[in-house]
Amino acid sequence: MKFIRTEIPEVIIIEPKVHGDDRGYFVETFRQDKLDEFLGYKIDFCQDNESKSKKGVLRGLHYQLPPFAQTKLVRVIQGSVLDVAVDIRKGSPTFGKYISVELNSTNKKQLLIPRGFAHGFIVLEDETIFSYKVDNYYSLENDRGIKFDDPDINIYWSFLKDEILVSSKDKKAPYLNDAEIFEYIDLY
Repeated sequence: MKFIRTEIPEVIIIEPKVHGDDRGYFVETFRQDKLDEFLGYKIDFCQDNESKSKKGVLRGLHYQLPPFAQTKLVRVIQGSVLDVAVDIRKGSPTFGKYISVELNSTNKKQLLIPRGFAHGFIVLEDETIFSYKVDNYYSLENDRGIKFDDPDINIYWSFLKDEILVSSKDKKAPYLNDAEIFEYIDLY
């Protein structure tokens, strides 16, 4: 299992080792001990979630405020997505910047998105199954979002805006400048 820090060092790409032969493949998708060793601290995941979507569906940009903020470990079981993590920690040197990574059922890459980041993805293939672990339970009162097409963040989603399918909830999300966000705490 390989851990790669991105341009925003708190966001980490995980590349599991895939063992394949003419029968198919085997892969360890999660190793708590390896993750703890790399990070230097433990994340206690408590819930797994899964969604199935068709091409062009955009889910996000979502996050939860403290005390229900969430770290997410995301991956694709079937299909592919462009996965995005946006730094929403006010005062952070990378505030408003984002990381985007293609996650798919072939490359098996995963993305670790820490608390203090908004998360979203756009589906690149029909019948895509997306799975993620979280370290805190869902809280309706603390659930927040940022508009996916915020011009200050300027995410390249690889689709024309009128081709993107977004929920009514996500369409009503505020821009980053108007959203309730996190205060930055330097962990390094």
